[in-house]
Amino acid sequence: MRPSYVPVEAETLRRLYVDERLTAENIARQLGCTPTTVLRRLRRFAVPVRPRGSRPGGAPPLSRRGLASPLGWSAEIAWAVGVVATDGNLGRDGRHLTVTSKDFDFLETIRDCLGVRARATRSRSGSGRFTFRLQWSDRELHAWLRGIGLTPAKSLTLQPLAIPDALFADFVRGCIDGDGSVTVYVDTYNTDKSERYVYERLYVSLVSASHAFLDWMQATIHRIISLNGSITVRRIEGRSPLWKLCYAKSESIELLRRLYHSPAVPCLARKRVIAEPFLRPLGHAPSRPVGRPRAGWVYNRQVPRPS
Repeated sequence: MRPSYVPVEAETLRRLYVDERLTAENIARQLGCTPTTVLRRLRRFAVPVRPRGSRPGGAPPLSRRGLASPLGWSAEIAWAVGVVATDGNLGRDGRHLTVTSKDFDFLETIRDCLGVRARATRSRSGSGRFTFRLQWSDRELHAWLRGIGLTPAKSLTLQPLAIPDALFADFVRGCIDGDGSVTVYVDTYNTDKSERYVYERLYVSLVSASHAFLDWMQATIHRIISLNGSITVRRIEGRSPLWKLCYAKSESIELLRRLYHSPAVPCLARKRVIAEPFLRPLGHAPSRPVGRPRAGWVYNRQVPRPS
């Protein structure tokens, strides 16, 4: 397991990156950290980052054409696609991409994963709150995202995407970071019957206005890791229905362990902190049904357990 913080001196980093012309991946292996950490330190020490191109002493990078991602499929790319799919925006002009968040470090991680040079800027949301906005132009990446199934103004039209099975957990983690939640609370609903009836509830959920997208997510997670989950819907008069895919109890624990399969994966830090206690080996948790739903959420469908 890599340590949470790896000390790197500016002089050492400049020697490896500038003088010896090593890639961020090679430096990361030497220092015992991730390429994302190396890129962050380069920016912190004001070391100019080389444009993507041929790697010294190795094969050239994957082509920016064809079925593969313009940057080459990886856990980092799959995670970033999940964030963009749920909480990003593809411009109708065919070149601009935008992600907004109240977490500046979260946008910095997206920059590192996608090799974006633009900087996140502070802006005021419609509710008057300050957020950070990352916007950049990349016609090729925009076209590739359209090719795997994303569309501009996708809230209601989001459909199944072409994501490799081997990287699906990273994609789901990006979706949860974008428009999902990891929730833990203490359930005291039945304490009037007995003081012992106090339970810690864990839920992992994803919200979307597209039922087709969540239906595909649920079916794919079930196919790959045999977790069922349930889909509920919240209806408000005059608005489009809002769907929620939820995993609870033993399924939520198993899902979190699949999503955070390494301490070095890119993620939204505040959600990782909530998940951390459940990532440690605790033995098999007994399977229980989903707890009491929030008011306004109506049960819709649950995939039957395999026989």
